[in-house]
Amino acid sequence: MTKLTHLDEAGNAAMVDISAKDATVREAVAEGRITMSAEALAAVRAGAVKKGDVLATARIAGIMAAKKTSDLIPLCHPLALSKVAVDFEFEDGGIRVVTLARLSGQTGVEMEALTAATVALLTIYDMAKALDKAMLISDVRLLSKSGGKSGDWHAA
Repeated sequence: MTKLTHLDEAGNAAMVDISAKDATVREAVAEGRITMSAEALAAVRAGAVKKGDVLATARIAGIMAAKKTSDLIPLCHPLALSKVAVDFEFEDGGIRVVTLARLSGQTGVEMEALTAATVALLTIYDMAKALDKAMLISDVRLLSKSGGKSGDWHAA
């Protein structure tokens, strides 16, 4: 079995020491979806949600969340991200978010991309919940990562 990197020899939680790792360009892409009623989706698309521009607010929230990942996920390193992007696509019955996180550093940015996607979706929910409390957030996952010792990975 592979040794878990966030546990020390005694089995206690520990932050991974990355000081000996080489800095490389690292990138991660994540996605997620929110499904909603036709009424809520039409209002988001038309910019007619009373709280304001849903997707602009969700984009900012996703970017901010990526930058705060180490405050939210125990044992994540604080990272100096060089790029975070949050994009949306309207789909039948909902919205898909795709996020990208990038840096030149000693550890990966998968958690930052996933956090950005999740918080962007939560923000959409928060802004449109008056129209549809039954919205469903789903399918949050890593699509790809590149850089570092383990190399590139792409979801099937």
